[in-house]
This record gives sequence, structure tokens and C-alpha cells, in this order.
Amino acid sequence: MPYAVNTMPRPRSLTPDQLAAAALAVIDREGLSGLSMRAVAVELGISTMALYRYVQDRGELEALVVELVLGSVDSTPPPLTAGPWRARITLLVDRMRDTVAAHPAVLPLTMSHRHRSPGVLRWGETVLGVLGEAGFGPEERIIALRALLAYVIGAIQQEHLGALSGAGTAAIAELPAEEFPYMTEAALGARSLTPDREFHGGLALLLDGLGR
Repeated sequence: MPYAVNTMPRPRSLTPDQLAAAALAVIDREGLSGLSMRAVAVELGISTMALYRYVQDRGELEALVVELVLGSVDSTPPPLTAGPWRARITLLVDRMRDTVAAHPAVLPLTMSHRHRSPGVLRWGETVLGVLGEAGFGPEERIIALRALLAYVIGAIQQEHLGALSGAGTAAIAELPAEEFPYMTEAALGARSLTPDREFHGGLALLLDGLGR
């Protein structure tokens, strides 16, 4: 009697990049709140239990996503020929903005996973180096780095989730001017403000506040 042939397919072996890409696809489609082990398993075409072979929980998926997105940020120290420290910091901030602009929903994860993401750590190391060369002390460097991270995260989220060209600005412009004179004036003027001017204008104000 011939042996029975096992026709059951072998379980797939998935790489960290494949897991991260599936989780990122869920976030891009459903937002950060839609990320779950089950949703990623469905995206991969496997069972939820099978996904647990690769990651322990949603937190590990988040860390993989952060590294997939931010791991490609260019953290090479800008040369001195790029200009004074402000110009070099602006270049580093622009690199991060350009890289993560396609996935703004991921940005809140950078704060909770910054200590585990080599991409975030490399970027932070380069920023701290530039600040150190500019004469910032240890405590000043910490404050400046966190302020820059907070600005980048908040500004990109506003640009993509609450743009000045959106319905919110139009609604504010229609408020009664006698009750909200400054808000209505700002909303009317905001219509001509491009995302680049808004982003770099805010960054310039932050860098002015850092001094030097």
C-alpha cells in the first residue's frame, strides 16, 4: 500500500519587513486605531495564531513599522559646507519630513518606540552632534532634540490630517468676526499659506527660540 502524500501546505516563513509592510498597509488604510494582530494576520493571509509565531503583541508590530518607515531616513551628518547649525538642523528635519510624509499616522509611534528604533536613534545622534558642535550644553541638547521631534511629529500630522486648505479652515473663516476677530482673520489669511511655508516658518520660529 503506497504511503499517503501530505498535501497540506507548509507554513510560510515571513520576514520582519513583510510583517512591517502588512502592518503599515493596515495603518495607511484604517488609521493607527485599526492596527491589531487580527488585522495584520488577515492582511498577510494567515491566522492570528500563526502571526504570534513572529511577534508577541501589537507593540512589536509597532516597532517594526517605525523602523520600516524611519529606517530609511538619511542620518548622514550634513557637512559644514551645508551652512551654520540652523541650516544643518533644517536639512535633517527636512529629511525626516520627506521620508515619513507618506505615512503620517505612524508618527505618534516614534515617541513610544524611539529607544528601540535604530532609524530614530541614528537621526537623534546626528542632531545631537550638530547641536553639540554649535555649543549647546548637555541639558540644552536634550531639550532641543525633544522640541524638534515634537515639532516634526505635530507639524506633519497637521499638514496631512488638518491642512490649512481643508474644511476646518473654511469653517473658522465663517465664524462671526465680532466674536472671533483673530481666528477669522487668521483663517482667511491661511488660505494662501502653502504647506512648505507653514512647516518651515514654524521650524524657523522654533530655531529662533533655541538661540545661538
